Amino acid sequence: MTVMTTNRFTQSQIEAAYAKVKSGADYPKLVQDLKRLGIRAYDHIVSDGSNVFRGDQGHTVTTQHLGPTQPPIAVADHASTEKLKHYISIHQQGQTHYAAFCGQAGEAGVAKWVSDLEKMTCTYLDKANHAMLVEPIPVAGY
Repeated sequence: MTVMTTNRFTQSQIEAAYAKVKSGADYPKLVQDLKRLGIRAYDHIVSDGSNVFRGDQGHTVTTQHLGPTQPPIAVADHASTEKLKHYISIHQQGQTHYAAFCGQAGEAGVAKWVSDLEKMTCTYLDKANHAMLVEPIPVAGY
């Protein structure tokens, strides 16, 4: 009989992966680290900074804000895909840190984003849960 084992990632492993991130330019490396842990997808809630990481067989880990403490982020009622594209661009160039990008995403009307590490896409959703933008997750540095 063959027994399949799954990666049972922990909050401390996730926190260690995030601790290496200095700017948006580090995101491709973070994704690879998360995939090695067995994370298949995760949701990031902009307003409170929480995350739900999903793996095999329904395994999930929910974390509160990862990184420096920040106040709650207001999410604009009107979503602006153009603002979001601009903020993503400068973040990918390493011009902003993660907390700044989260605030900018809220300003652009992003309520959450869903990173699918199998499809290698990141979907930004507004308050009504409508997709604003679907971006490919790069496999190498920007």
